[in-house]
Amino acid sequence: MGEGTEGRPLLTVIAGPTASGKTALAIELARRAGGEILSADSQQVYRHFDIGTAKPSAEELASVPHHLVSEVDPLEAFSAAEYQRRADAVISGIAARGRPVFVVGGTGLYLRVLLHGVVDAPGALPELRAELEAQAAAEGREAVHRRLAAVDPETAAKLPPQDLVRVVRALEIHAQTGVPASEFRRAHAFSGDRYPFRLYVLDPPREALYQRINARTEAMFAGGLVEETRELMARGYTDAAPMRSVGYVQARAVVEGRMTRAEAVHDTAQETRRYAKRQLTWFRKEPGAVFLQPPYEPLPGPLETTT
Repeated sequence: MGEGTEGRPLLTVIAGPTASGKTALAIELARRAGGEILSADSQQVYRHFDIGTAKPSAEELASVPHHLVSEVDPLEAFSAAEYQRRADAVISGIAARGRPVFVVGGTGLYLRVLLHGVVDAPGALPELRAELEAQAAAEGREAVHRRLAAVDPETAAKLPPQDLVRVVRALEIHAQTGVPASEFRRAHAFSGDRYPFRLYVLDPPREALYQRINARTEAMFAGGLVEETRELMARGYTDAAPMRSVGYVQARAVVEGRMTRAEAVHDTAQETRRYAKRQLTWFRKEPGAVFLQPPYEPLPGPLETTT
């Protein structure tokens, strides 16, 4: 397999926004090269949360060895630091087997911690900040604090509702990284580039991407997302971290009678489109990233990994 400096394995990374086609491309590349796939998705790592996280199908999982998919109990604390630890162990094992390593996922924080160690703090989101400040003015700062508590209870517990500046900042970090600010800040403990890598970011035209997101959202709800969410809540996972992700938030609202199914589909698609936009913004700041436009076939030569 290909190796980088100091004997560290070379990682081929397939990144990009949600619904851009990462899974299919990575599986095809890994299959051709006899490689294995390491997931870099902060939601697919959890067991039982399947439909709303768009996990690879059973057939896809069987076609190529996958790692860090459905490996963590939903109630278990899982952070970027733990992802790095487990990913390092996976990479070591794949390298020992003499097989190429393909990393696939859209969680920018996980990829940056894995590849570089150091994570730069994201910038402000003026539109989100204005929205939150307007909500605080209209509904009180407690309303904004509740939004933070829903996605980052650890940070919310440390900040009083009146500390609007820090509450808003934590929500900005979560919006751009997809992980709680508390987890993001712990990632600063790492330093130094960690692996040689080739980073490819799938970048379909915006309208095509949004159509894929809309279609996938419809398919998730048609495929039983509300029913899956109801079952997960019955099993005691109502307060689990993945239940706070887009899709499950809306499906839970349906279960609890706070949204109709149509409203949930619309809101999920809208929030997913916003998240995809933030993902692309994140990846455009990644050094060395090569952006690919569809069709991804025939594949560019550099994507082929030497075995």
